[in-house]
Amino acid sequence: MSFLYTGDQNCAQYSKCGRTSDLYRGSQITVVSHSRSVGHCLEAANVLSKEGIDCEVINLRTIRPMDTETIEASVVKTNHLVTVEGGWPQFGVGAEICAKIMEGPAFNYLDAPVFRVTGADVPMPYAKILEDNCIPQVKDIIFAVKKTLNVI
Repeated sequence: MSFLYTGDQNCAQYSKCGRTSDLYRGSQITVVSHSRSVGHCLEAANVLSKEGIDCEVINLRTIRPMDTETIEASVVKTNHLVTVEGGWPQFGVGAEICAKIMEGPAFNYLDAPVFRVTGADVPMPYAKILEDNCIPQVKDIIFAVKKTLNVI
């Protein structure tokens, strides 16, 4: 997989190990991601904002240590959570976030089950078209957000 990001890099932004970055502030739903999927989440948030859905996108930056406090605070504010990752559904970062939320105080604030958007549970194919269908795309994130908010 290649990362086709050509924007400016701000090294100071990445200096705080264990702290997340709120890339897109919102009030209706929290979308948490890391790595390549963050860009897809931002694209989805832009599309959804045009439809009147206000997403808060959180970039984990590090998964260990994980900034659980920021995720919990966002879930308390939005009452909804979607996690996005390119890995398989089992034993992934999204599963760990779900466990942390359900074991912590933010669980009582959830108005809907947490929705995990993950890669398909298949071996990663070599063909680009098949690869694109195996990892989460913007349309998958939009669907998950709308399903969680019960607008489809």
